[in-house]
Amino acid sequence: MPKARAIDPFVEFVLDQLRDMEEVRAKRMFSGYGLYRGDVFFGIVSQARLYFKTDEKSRKAYVKREMGPFQPTAKVTLKSYYEVPADVLEDRDKACAWAMRALKCSREAKEGDGGA
Repeated sequence: MPKARAIDPFVEFVLDQLRDMEEVRAKRMFSGYGLYRGDVFFGIVSQARLYFKTDEKSRKAYVKREMGPFQPTAKVTLKSYYEVPADVLEDRDKACAWAMRALKCSREAKEGDGGA
């Protein structure tokens, strides 16, 4: 029987910081993890960095802090996911507030796509 792969320590830290939000889980995807609350995908953990879903309005806070978009390859950039500043992630209350904003962005984007 194959041994289950251990979860990445950074992912464990992220989940611990977001523990006040119920039902947040990490699901393995490609070379990282996707963050979900229920069935809503709102974040990406890749190479010990956390990225949250943004919209035009929320993205300004990330850009102001000089955080960049998620770039899984040299040729691909996902401009709707931006890196969370370290000081935000280290503060549980701030991390949850930013995550809730990302969750809202994901829900609104999903509704805007007709639920797709």
